[in-house]
Amino acid sequence: MRYLRYVAVGDSQTEGLNDGDESAGYRGWADRFAEMLAVHHPGLRYANLAVRGHRARHVRATQLGPALAMRPDLVSVMVGMNDLVRPGFDVDAVMADLDAVYAAFAGAGATVLTFTYPDVTRISAMTRHLRPRLLEFNRRIRESALRLGVIVVDTESHAIGVDPRLWCRDRVHATPLGHSLIAAGAAHALGLPGADDSWTTPLPPLEPPNRLARCRAEVVWVVTFLGPWLIRRLTGRSSGNGRHAKRPALTDVVPSG
Repeated sequence: MRYLRYVAVGDSQTEGLNDGDESAGYRGWADRFAEMLAVHHPGLRYANLAVRGHRARHVRATQLGPALAMRPDLVSVMVGMNDLVRPGFDVDAVMADLDAVYAAFAGAGATVLTFTYPDVTRISAMTRHLRPRLLEFNRRIRESALRLGVIVVDTESHAIGVDPRLWCRDRVHATPLGHSLIAAGAAHALGLPGADDSWTTPLPPLEPPNRLARCRAEVVWVVTFLGPWLIRRLTGRSSGNGRHAKRPALTDVVPSG
């Protein structure tokens, strides 16, 4: 199948945070993936409607309509972590929104690509209480994808997903290496020529940090990232307030390589 219009929807990960910088503009896995696609699909145009802080209900309410209006033949959907980390996470409500998004895109004739999430609670002691809901969320994503004919990049199934070198100090956003591997996983799942499962190959082992270093890292994370996040929650603010999609219209893509 030839793809001519690729639209990415989601949150900060798809927006591309921490792959580059704010002043020059973030790149991110979806941009990288679009460049890979363009090699094999000449004339590809790409839009990225993702906005940091968005939850599943925001994607359904504010990104789905504009995306459908572009008549995409390929869509990626990555959203849900901003829901999962909040108290009172309701997997049924989140999946109702995701199901509606998947079904709308599939019903419009687009190939739909989605993702499970790596068990990042394994690299952050203070988030381990979230593990049961994360695993259940992933199970429900797989179930929905199977029912609706959505392609899944199953990052949870591969140990590479919890390598700390793939994650920034905030333990939320991917590093440039992480973004590049997500893009490679998407290319592999879609069956792009030349794509394979090498993105799942573990990196050379790291020397484990000693107890003092682990404790210091936890303190830095709480002060630098968890504290500000809690303040935003308590004041009803979101990192996405006042933000707009970085690539709101379909534009040409320069092929990678």
